[in-house]
Amino acid sequence: MTEMTTRIDVHNPADGRLVGSVEDESQDSVASKASVLRAAQPEWEELGAKGRARWLFELQNWLLDNSAHIADVLQSETGKPRAEAELEVPAWVDLINYFGRNAEKFLHDDQPSPHGLLGWTKKLTTAYRPYPLVGVITPWNFPLAMAGLDVPPALVAGAAVLLKPSEVTPLSALELARGWAEIGAPEVFAIATGRGETGAAVVDAVDYVQFTGSTRTGQAVARQCVDQLKPYSLELGGKDPALVLADADINRAVHGIAWGGLMNAGQVCVSVERVYVEAPVHDEFVAKLTQRVGELRQGQDGKDFRFDIGPMANMTQRDIVVRHVAEATAAGARVTIGGTPTGVGTFFEPTVLVDVDQSMSCIQEETFGPTIPVIKVADEDEAVRLANDSQYGLSASVWTGDADRGRRIARRLDVGAVNINDAIANLFSFALPMGGWKQSGTGARLGGATGVRKYCRQTAITEPRLPMLIDEPMWFPYSRARIRFVFVAMRAAGARGLHRFGFTKGEK
Repeated sequence: MTEMTTRIDVHNPADGRLVGSVEDESQDSVASKASVLRAAQPEWEELGAKGRARWLFELQNWLLDNSAHIADVLQSETGKPRAEAELEVPAWVDLINYFGRNAEKFLHDDQPSPHGLLGWTKKLTTAYRPYPLVGVITPWNFPLAMAGLDVPPALVAGAAVLLKPSEVTPLSALELARGWAEIGAPEVFAIATGRGETGAAVVDAVDYVQFTGSTRTGQAVARQCVDQLKPYSLELGGKDPALVLADADINRAVHGIAWGGLMNAGQVCVSVERVYVEAPVHDEFVAKLTQRVGELRQGQDGKDFRFDIGPMANMTQRDIVVRHVAEATAAGARVTIGGTPTGVGTFFEPTVLVDVDQSMSCIQEETFGPTIPVIKVADEDEAVRLANDSQYGLSASVWTGDADRGRRIARRLDVGAVNINDAIANLFSFALPMGGWKQSGTGARLGGATGVRKYCRQTAITEPRLPMLIDEPMWFPYSRARIRFVFVAMRAAGARGLHRFGFTKGEK
């Protein structure tokens, strides 16, 4: 008897229409795919960094050749505007170029200097060997681009990769698998589609887990990994603050925060989710932000770039936004523009909230939607204090006309990244690490060589630099004279001042 497979329907959130379906894969299905990947991984590793990069450049070409179709698929499952859908393939192109071009350098052996004179008898090497199988679990907000942050560096490192996309937006990930197959690449990349049980099966099947998603699910992934003594990296929720100071270019701050807060309908891990504005410029900022948001076009986009804001990914996410706005207004906040669901599907109007209090849910909880709550502050210190008053610590932005002031404030914020006079810029700065503090995650992605080496195990190799004796002073048999010789040598090499020569406190 043939085993029945469960299918997951995929709907366009803008209008609810069915656009596809995928398999809800079982643990056995995931284990079978993992077995194939593991079998192919040793030869993949043997190709070397340059050989692996060549396959990624082939995929880069395929993505460019199929970019229009992929944008169609992205729009069908997310409803996002065409401009944002078309950005996801170029993101992959840029990532492949960076990691592929630097693969050999990033994976080159390190030969650190010994710690002291005694260490010079040894030549030291740190070698990097990939985890055989890496699991990458991605969310629904950027179905293609989020995978691009982790799949290329893991493949370049020499690992095989099993990608589990969100069940809400799995179709564009399957396009990646199609491209990998069509270029004839080795069988070291596969997709597992399904719900939470499929994700848990992926965690069980791999050697390293990179998860991006909610803090609650990330905690479950971490517990599962800890039980198996398996390394992991988590990028979780965020509540990114923007600090607008009185000396800022208000027009630039308004434009940057409007984009940083509302891009992808506010469904970006590093969206601007709360704004602290110094009192002297608060009213001007709110007036201009309200006008700017009012100029944005919302609707279901085709291929003609008619709209700026699309729908929420699903009704559950839209309901969170509805609740946060309702709770804020009930507690005294005021909507200057937007504030309600609109049209069919999961649309919610881009919204500005003022007279907001730090205790409100729209400030304390992750919204992940098209709202920008604004709080008036007396000065820089209050802005920093309130910005740090959060369980999250993913990123932040500081808007000021004083570069020194911006850099100083950046070092006071309890977050993994700070953008000065910019929004979301760190997400496109691959040489910098992208990681969160507090409940925003653990570990980091990107960060130059670190972004590749995180998918590797380190091997420490020591070898003699000088001709070797038959016996070493520390080897058996122990004797007072031999141990004394070792102690004197270590003290002379490592101690400071008179202690180096055997003098101790109280001696003349």
